[in-house]
Amino acid sequence: MGTGEWTVGPETVRMLELGHPWVVADGYTRKWPASQAGQVVELCDGQGRFLATALLDPQERIVARVLARERMRLERPWLTNRLRAAIELRRQHACLAESDAYRLVNAEGDGLPGLTVDRYGDFLMVQLYSAAWRPHLALVTQVLQELLSPAGIYEKVRPRNTRELEAAGETKNYGRLLAGRPAPQRLEVRENGLAFLVSLEQGLNTGLFLDQRRNRRDLMGRVAGKRFLNLFAYTGAFSVAAAVAGAALVTGVDASPGYTDWARENFGVNRINPRRHEFIVGDCLAVLHELAQARKSYDICLMDPPSFSTTTKSRFTTRGGTSDLVAAALPLLSDNGLLIASSNHQRVELAEYLKELRRGALQAGCDLRVISIFGQPEDFPYPVTFPEGRYLKYALCVKAR
Repeated sequence: MGTGEWTVGPETVRMLELGHPWVVADGYTRKWPASQAGQVVELCDGQGRFLATALLDPQERIVARVLARERMRLERPWLTNRLRAAIELRRQHACLAESDAYRLVNAEGDGLPGLTVDRYGDFLMVQLYSAAWRPHLALVTQVLQELLSPAGIYEKVRPRNTRELEAAGETKNYGRLLAGRPAPQRLEVRENGLAFLVSLEQGLNTGLFLDQRRNRRDLMGRVAGKRFLNLFAYTGAFSVAAAVAGAALVTGVDASPGYTDWARENFGVNRINPRRHEFIVGDCLAVLHELAQARKSYDICLMDPPSFSTTTKSRFTTRGGTSDLVAAALPLLSDNGLLIASSNHQRVELAEYLKELRRGALQAGCDLRVISIFGQPEDFPYPVTFPEGRYLKYALCVKAR
């Protein structure tokens, strides 16, 4: 490697010195030598001073991701140490006593930018958010086998147009077995003592969003005897949590018949009679208007939409769509009722998200008061130098009298 081949500009130098793990493509990176995704290089400033060792992904906007602030090789001993540290963080700091489904490696949050590993029972799921990890996937798999001896290790492939495919309810097999034995088509896992069915092969997601585990536990302490409306219910994890915790009525709404059937299955494995609760297939905004016309009333309403979705009736994006949802939901809430608004959109910061809630409250003519704001749980850490890592916003708001 020639000195100065991987020179970064002054702006990137400043970001790296502030601890940010990304190098974004610019005029300086365009002068770099031809390279392959997965190549490990040493970044330096204009004077040839070493800054960091990074993993290249030359075709992407994020052209390099910092692995370490010292010189190192991406080999078995280094990777073993990083993975051991990630496992130890969960052992010491995450509340996982009644859960066997959680995140083991959270990319930048565990010093392995662009790589996540999730545990689902006896199986592991690897996801690559950068092609830079593809040449190193076999090594990652081997070290995970040595450290954890899982029954099997899967990779969930992430196509470029993931958001659009998710919106269309894509159900093809995006999971592939890397090592070990295959998992059942529907694998039962535990979260907060509850049972959920996941699919490691089918679809773009597994059927359970692990970053909401702590928030589901919080909901269980609030919902006894209450009427609960779950919008964008997906496979019904929040609905199951509410029903088990003694909600008087759970109404789940989702645009996908397939996900709604999956939610019924999740009720079944927890021995809850789905007939005692409501499952509505439809566009959430349209259903809210129908429920209002029918003069329905709820004590708690949760909205956890994907950051982008499309149905035959509407197209939802977090920016702009959230306020309309809030405005349509508030008339259904009883006085002192709880509106829980959640977003996983990385590019919408908390202050901007609260403005969306404000717009919705003003539109509905309601006084809405924030009582708590939560984020992702302990197994989704992020560096203080990487604000993009704090993506989950979960706001508990009271509709004042």
